[in-house]
Order: sequence, then C-alpha cells, then structure tokens
Amino acid sequence: MKLWYQSLTRESLFGAYLAELKHVIASIKRPDTTIDVHGITRIGGLGKQQAYLDHLEMAEVLENVERASREGYDGFLIGHFTDSGLREARELTRMPVLGLCEATLHVACLMGANFSLVTLSEKSRAHVLDNVRRYGLERFCVDAPTLALDRPLALDAAFTDPAEGSRVCAQFLEVARASTAGGAEVLIAAGGVLMALLARSGVHEVQPGVPLLNGITALVKIGEMAADMDALMGGAFVSKRLTYAPPPKAQIAEIRQYYGAAVYREMDS
Repeated sequence: MKLWYQSLTRESLFGAYLAELKHVIASIKRPDTTIDVHGITRIGGLGKQQAYLDHLEMAEVLENVERASREGYDGFLIGHFTDSGLREARELTRMPVLGLCEATLHVACLMGANFSLVTLSEKSRAHVLDNVRRYGLERFCVDAPTLALDRPLALDAAFTDPAEGSRVCAQFLEVARASTAGGAEVLIAAGGVLMALLARSGVHEVQPGVPLLNGITALVKIGEMAADMDALMGGAFVSKRLTYAPPPKAQIAEIRQYYGAAVYREMDS
C-alpha cells in the first residue's frame, strides 16, 4: 500500500516539524505501508490561518491529488486541520482522500461520548468549528478553547528548543484539563504541528481516563483502512453520485476550452 501525505507547510519554514512528522508516521504505519510526506513548494506553506492564503495553496494540493492518482497511490491524506481541498479532491479521483480534521473527529466519536478541541488561535478556532458544523458533529463538541498562538511559525521552534517545547505542551495540558471540567471525554489538539509535538512528548492522556487523540495517528490508520476497503470493493469506495461526481465525459472537451487542458486528467485514463 502506498499513501501520499500532504502537509500544507513549507520545509524551509517548518523543517523541524516535517522531520518529526515523518518520524511519527514511520512509527505508526503498518510495515507493508509506504507513506510519502510532501509539503508546499510553490506558494505559501506558512501554516496559515486565513482562508484567502488557504485558497492560494490549493492549486498545488489538487495538482498533487491528480499526480498521486496517476502514479498509482492508494490514498491521499490531507494533513491540515482545515481539511483544505477535501471535497474538491474527492471529485478529482477515485482513490480515497481523507482529511485530518474529518478523520480525527469521527474517530473521537468512537472513543467517547463527546470531545473538546484545543485550537491554536481565535482565528483557527473559527475554521475548526466551521468544520465541526459541516460534518454534523456539533452536539458532540463540548468546548474549543484556544492556546492563543497567533503566529504559527513560532511552533516550529518548539521542536528544536526543549524549553519552548515543554512550555507549549504544558500550556496545552493546562487548557485541556480545564476543558475536562466541562465534561469533555476525549481531547484533540486541533493542529498537525501541535499533534506532532505532543506525540514526540509521549502524551496520550490529559489526565487519567481522558485520552488525547492524536489526529496524525487517526488519519494514517483511517487512510490504511480506506485503501484496504477500496481494494476489497474493486475501487468503489468513493461515491461518485452527486457530491463527488466529476462532469460527464461528454462535457470534458468543452470544459477544457475554458479551464485548461489539464483539468480532470484522470478521466483520460
């Protein structure tokens, strides 16, 4: 099995995080699974929280979806908690495409009756709660406190500065434990960089009996399961009726006149 893991960070800016991400993935994947981690290389990759900047990066992400499909990958994992491009990607390909937020939230619902999300900032909190609503999981979400980390790039220093890493983890645990007082049964760090930092620190519970769900683990394991199911179903895992349906083949030539010859390339195979 071969999976493509798409980070929305740039290696020159988040090199320490991406190195740790690869280590975490290598430690949790099945021995027969190959997972290739890719970052943003053309525009952006700052670990942004703005919708406009998110939009600018999507062209590269969606081109990578098509590339992964052509190169025979069995699944595509979007490793950013906004799930940027998730619906568009599912329209482009028949291979399973999973998002970090969606996978994590659904796994959390299997682990407890509810969950709380510790978000990175007030801005990111708004995006995260929008996803919670989109997935119809509002009634399971107890709380979404924030760490007030308004500059995402500062998190990369936590991987190279032990004191900073310990400070961020301690701040997370303080906020997470306060959230359990409101009844939260499962805690989620709502950001891939923070997830990797907590994984490196070996944090699996915020207090006895209250698990911390690491979304990287959830995404990888759901990705492996989806690829297995897709193989067992003869490539029919992703519904192609309505929401994720591509245009009819008869319309592709006309569409390419206005959107470019490269769109919906998988339909040529």
